Amino acid sequence: MSKVRTRFAPSPTGRMHVGNLRTALYAYLITKHEGGDFLLRIEDTDQERYVEGAVDIIYRTLEKTGLIHDEGPDKDGGVGPYVQSERQAAGIYLEYAKKLVEKGEAYYCFCDKERLESLKQEVAGKEIMIYDKHCLSLSKEEVEANLAAGKPYVIRQNNPQTGTTTFHDEIYGDITVDNAELDDMILIKSDGYPTYNFANVVDDHLMGITHVVRGNEYLSSSPKYNRLYEAFGWEVPVYVHCPLITDETHKKLSKRCGHSSYEDLLEQGFLTEAIVNFVALLGWSPEDDREIFSLEELVEAFDYRHMGKAPSVFDYTKLKWMNGEYIKAMDFDKFYEMALPYIKEVITKDYDLKKIAEMVKTRIEIFPDIKDLIDFFEELPEYDTAMYCHKKMKTNEETSLEVLKELLPILEAQEDYSNDALYEMLMKYVAEKGCKNGYALWPIRTAVSGKQMTPAGATEIMEIIGKEETIHRVNVAIEKLSK
Repeated sequence: MSKVRTRFAPSPTGRMHVGNLRTALYAYLITKHEGGDFLLRIEDTDQERYVEGAVDIIYRTLEKTGLIHDEGPDKDGGVGPYVQSERQAAGIYLEYAKKLVEKGEAYYCFCDKERLESLKQEVAGKEIMIYDKHCLSLSKEEVEANLAAGKPYVIRQNNPQTGTTTFHDEIYGDITVDNAELDDMILIKSDGYPTYNFANVVDDHLMGITHVVRGNEYLSSSPKYNRLYEAFGWEVPVYVHCPLITDETHKKLSKRCGHSSYEDLLEQGFLTEAIVNFVALLGWSPEDDREIFSLEELVEAFDYRHMGKAPSVFDYTKLKWMNGEYIKAMDFDKFYEMALPYIKEVITKDYDLKKIAEMVKTRIEIFPDIKDLIDFFEELPEYDTAMYCHKKMKTNEETSLEVLKELLPILEAQEDYSNDALYEMLMKYVAEKGCKNGYALWPIRTAVSGKQMTPAGATEIMEIIGKEETIHRVNVAIEKLSK
């Protein structure tokens, strides 16, 4: 086979959906695994769905995720333009549609809206229009007269009504359909723009695309694509249809679910590297049970033959776990830079923010988790004294009150509020008391945090908030427990 060439051909209609990102990723991995070329083509022929700024989102997403294209609107590889509206303006699609008309593989259709409406029928509870090839019977003279008169038209594919069409997909195998099911789809619309299906075939051939990667919702259109390739006498590319992505309820992942786009996930505090890693596993499995991959490692390991047919569930819990693993492995300086905005959202006091960041680095899955973990540093929350009861530590409200009353004068006399000095002081108290560590550490940690779970132990918290605040919080606890 010639050099592998894949393309990512998004429509600029808004944020980058997870499904689109996976298509781009798989296309990138397939070609880079073989040392081939990855192309970017902007499919903007559907003017009604065009969203201002969406092209910038496409560029930004590919750059951030590391899916760097070899050719595209900004990198001419000699087969441009790489924007479909520019290709349409150059007359490429009409030229090739007319070639099919000359071959009898397509025809002009002049049917008006009223006639097309009359062809609608109900199939499986849905109203659809199946064209009846009415205009195929027009003579060449009639067609030329209509065109000369400026009568609106579309160009339709001339599909056979008998027999079958078979095509091969690398994931789903050989698929055969009855030709009776293939309607004469429109190739050129009445506004002169090509349909998505027709433009794809023409562009993929002219750009030398060897492997077409797309979602399995396009499986049903593939026979029509194949008939176009055959009508032109072109080589059919390798088809790789990706399985459906569903949410946890096994419904198609929709834009309404709140985490369906790359930008949604970034805003929720996920790391790009973790998103790419997770998306790679939505339909593909490595030979072993490994789950954490860098992009470079994915390029090396990816084999599309290990993709599955069954729908892939977007497991949000697993994504959070994976993101947490990336955060744990992150360089601290980079982590601190990313964590600081979240820390500053809840802490305004002059505390050692780096030490607070160190406390939470291995305890979070996404960055917004930081806020709930550390908000008690800023202000002691209201809490229930039942938190002082811990069976394992053998503490209750009464024993905790006793411990805190005994510790208060010791804390007041303590000058050095560093973590080590405070820990040494508490261990001395524990030794003299003849109790287990937790018997003293549980009440003091609860008193200075007001929380069931904290990112650090009592002495680390006391070091951050300092002597004055520590004594204040212990006094609050004594007052609460004395009621």
